[in-house]
Amino acid sequence: MPDRTAPSDGGDFGLRLSRSMAAYGPLCVGIDPHRRILTDWGYDVDAEGAELFSMRMLQAANGRAAAVKFQTSMFERYGSKGYAALERVLYAARQMGVITIVDCLHGGLPTTISAISDAYFHHDSPMAADAITLLPYYGARSLTGLIRDALANGRGVFVASLTSNQEGQSLQTAIRQSGDYAGRTVAYGIARNAQKFNADVQGMGSVGLIIGATIGQWMQDGGVNPSQFTGPILSPGYGWQGAEANDLKTVFKGIKGNVLVTVSRFIAAHGPSISELSRATESIALDVRQALLEAMDE
Repeated sequence: MPDRTAPSDGGDFGLRLSRSMAAYGPLCVGIDPHRRILTDWGYDVDAEGAELFSMRMLQAANGRAAAVKFQTSMFERYGSKGYAALERVLYAARQMGVITIVDCLHGGLPTTISAISDAYFHHDSPMAADAITLLPYYGARSLTGLIRDALANGRGVFVASLTSNQEGQSLQTAIRQSGDYAGRTVAYGIARNAQKFNADVQGMGSVGLIIGATIGQWMQDGGVNPSQFTGPILSPGYGWQGAEANDLKTVFKGIKGNVLVTVSRFIAAHGPSISELSRATESIALDVRQALLEAMDE
């Protein structure tokens, strides 16, 4: 079994994640308490319903997936009660030793950045997590201080580069007019800046990218080659958003075992039975593992 050390106990995020992926495969279970799913499960659409849903999803993922990812907006809609529910679910995940990613897509100026670090990266942070997601559109270098804080505390980050939403294509494939990567795409500059933090790391780094599984038809326009990136890659889009095994093989051709595929509603549709959720998690984990093994061989 891998060392699933809780973040409060220190340890390098990339190392912990790579061990978990080796043991459980490249699946990250997205825990997104959508209104429709709460209703389908017979829960009230409120903070308590979101917490009950999350606890069941967490139990199904434990020992069957490499990590779990929480979408903060699904808790934020309930205000302070929603945040309190997220804190309790993150605490439960830490007690289980499950690797946690908080999908908050934060970014900003230095004063904002320090507050984000306090919220997620320290031993006594109210929402302590193994990693969070970041938006780099204040400028990729604006994230440098936050990334260094994450690494100093054994945490990781995932920076949005080529996301699965079609509307992002025009921005992410836009050509940079100035700076170090003038003449290359915005996505390329983001990926290169993230890779600098992983350059001297043995094995998988702790600074990752978000690259959607649905971008196969236009990924070449982005100028990013995922097989050359040595940090973890978080990939949404599989299942409910339309990506299939062939899409994973197209986008991640030649990868080196560092892709973590996130699936949420495709699994949640099998609830609320924990046994059914567990079976769905195991089945999807096998499918994802096989697709990415085939991608490595191409």
